[in-house]
Amino acid sequence: MNPNPWYIVGLDNGGSTNNATVLDSAGRFLVSGMVESPSGVREGPRAALAALGRVLESVAERTGIDRASVVGIGLDTPGPASADGVISAKGATNFLHPDWAGFDIRSALEEELDLPVVYSNDANAAALYAHHAHFGDDAMRRSSVSAIVGTGLGGGVVESGHLVRGASGMAGELGHICLPLDALLSEDQPRPVCNCGKTGDVESIASLTAIERNLLPYWLPRFPDHPLASLALPRAARLLRSYAERDDPLALAIFEQQAKAIGGLFTVAADFTDPHAYFLGGGVVEATPRFRDWLLAQVRRHTLLRTEQAATAVFALVPDLDMAGARGAAIAARNVLRP
Repeated sequence: MNPNPWYIVGLDNGGSTNNATVLDSAGRFLVSGMVESPSGVREGPRAALAALGRVLESVAERTGIDRASVVGIGLDTPGPASADGVISAKGATNFLHPDWAGFDIRSALEEELDLPVVYSNDANAAALYAHHAHFGDDAMRRSSVSAIVGTGLGGGVVESGHLVRGASGMAGELGHICLPLDALLSEDQPRPVCNCGKTGDVESIASLTAIERNLLPYWLPRFPDHPLASLALPRAARLLRSYAERDDPLALAIFEQQAKAIGGLFTVAADFTDPHAYFLGGGVVEATPRFRDWLLAQVRRHTLLRTEQAATAVFALVPDLDMAGARGAAIAARNVLRP
C-alpha cells in the first residue's frame, strides 16, 4: 500500500445536476452532504464534460485535498449504457442531445481530466454503496442484491464487495426479470407491459412508469371518487406516494402490489445467489419513515425464503440516498484502482 495519502473522487452525473464526493485512502468519505452543480447534459457531451471537470475542482477545493493526490475517478450516470460507459446509440432519458448517441463518456472524461475513470450505472453505484455502508469491514466477505425503484427499476448484485457486472455489463438489470403473474395481479387485471417490450417484468409493476401506465388505469376506476381520478395520469402517479403516507386505501393497494413484485424478485435472487442482504432504494423510499418501513416490511413478507435463509437474511433501505450514487461510484473505482 502506498504510504502517502491518496484520494478517489466520485462523480454522480444526472440529467440536471452533478454531485461529488471524495474517498480517502483510509476509506473515509470527506464530504458529509451534497456538492452539487449544473450538469450541462442537455447541452451535449462537451458542455457536460466541462461541468464534470468543474465539480471535481469544486469538491477538491471544498475538502482541501491536493489535486495531484487524486488517483482516479468513479463516474456513474443513468443508463442505458454499456459496461464501459458508452451511452446507448438509441439515446437515453437523460441524454437527449443527439451527440450523446453512442458517446463514450468514460473515455472522454479520462481525456478531459487526465485521470483513470471507472464507470458504473447509477443503480449499480447505489447498490454498491448500500452494501459497503451496511457491512462496513465485513463488506468484502458478504453478498447483497438491491432493487432501486424510480422512474424504472434498476438494481445491483454485489458479491464479496464487488459489483457483478457480467460479460457485457448487463448484470443487475433486475427490472427486466419476468415474474409469474398469477400471484401478482387481480383476476381481471391486464397484463402489464414494460417500456422494454416485455410483459410482466418487475419494472412493469414496480416503478413510477408502471404506476402511471399500468397500475393507476386499473385501480382508479375501483375508487371513482378518489381525488387522483380527476388528474392527468403523470401528475396522479407522482402524487400517489403522498397519499400512501396518509394510509389512503388506493395508494396502499398499489404499493402493496409493487411490494409483491419486488418480493418476487428477491425470491428469485434467494434461489439464484442466496445473498446475505436485500436492499431497497430509490425515490420510492424518499418518504416518511412510517411509510418506507411499512413498504420494506411488505417486501420482506412477500419474499419467500427457506428457513435457513430467513434466519440470516437482512432487509434494509439504501442509506444516504442523495449521496449513494457518488459514494458508490467512488467505491467501485477504489476496488479497481486501489494503489
